[in-house]
Amino acid sequence: MNDTNMPRPAWREPLVWLVFGIPAVAVVALVWMLFIAAGPGSTDSVDPAVKRTAQIQVADLGPDEAASRLRLAALLRIDGKALEVLPLHAGFDTATPLKLALRHPTRADLDQEVTMQPTASGWRAPLELDLAHDWKLELAPQDGHWRLQGRLPRGQLSARLQPVAPG
Repeated sequence: MNDTNMPRPAWREPLVWLVFGIPAVAVVALVWMLFIAAGPGSTDSVDPAVKRTAQIQVADLGPDEAASRLRLAALLRIDGKALEVLPLHAGFDTATPLKLALRHPTRADLDQEVTMQPTASGWRAPLELDLAHDWKLELAPQDGHWRLQGRLPRGQLSARLQPVAPG
């Protein structure tokens, strides 16, 4: 009898490996992508208090509108190992300290908040800032009745802070 007529086992056929192997690899890759997408650190850090009503996300824009009505704007400047905020328009109470929140775009554990003390030209606080990544900025008085926001791109030494809502 001749060996060429004998059927080979299924596991020795290359087509069987393709038929079952490719979908199996796709399923494993799908599970891995879902794990990465929904795992820890998968979303931006969001600080403001947010309410959800009927699937609509609602944030309080009152402080932004107040800053817009007062026509407030400022410049954040990094001066060596200190941060300096310079007012760009009148309307600031230059005798009171301000809160500056520096938020990492993706890691909330790197977020920082400093109190800016009044100086002759604006406000200043000692802080050595890591410029290897972007920062989201939020400047407000201690009572929080207005708010200015901005973004400090990686490696940049200054950023404009302004109201988000139009006034």
